[in-house]
Amino acid sequence: MDLENAKVQMRKGILEFCILHIISRGEVYASDMLEELTSAKIMVVEGTLYPLLTRLKNSGLLDYKWVESSSGPPRKYYVLTDNGKLFLEQLESTWIQLQASVGQVIHDSFYHHKEQDDSSPNTTDTANE
Repeated sequence: MDLENAKVQMRKGILEFCILHIISRGEVYASDMLEELTSAKIMVVEGTLYPLLTRLKNSGLLDYKWVESSSGPPRKYYVLTDNGKLFLEQLESTWIQLQASVGQVIHDSFYHHKEQDDSSPNTTDTANE
């Protein structure tokens, strides 16, 4: 199994949630989203963001407005629709449940391994002491 591919798939699985969360804070320009996602090491490929934004808009979860820019062409700023806000609330609930479930599995695995390590016989050779 390819580790890098598994990591990319995990990031893609939460990308939509993160994008909606960023937009929920207020009007946001796509390059600002890209910068935040890249900084958080969630996404570094620009070609992934724009098709996802289009899909989210076509699904009625977000909208955009054009704002004139003093340094070039108008900029497209994204905002959540009412449906987008409800969708995000549901995703947040799922995220909290998923985070707790995964945390429990990881915690249980850690302590299971620790118990096995603690109960293993000491293999240090004490005959030469």
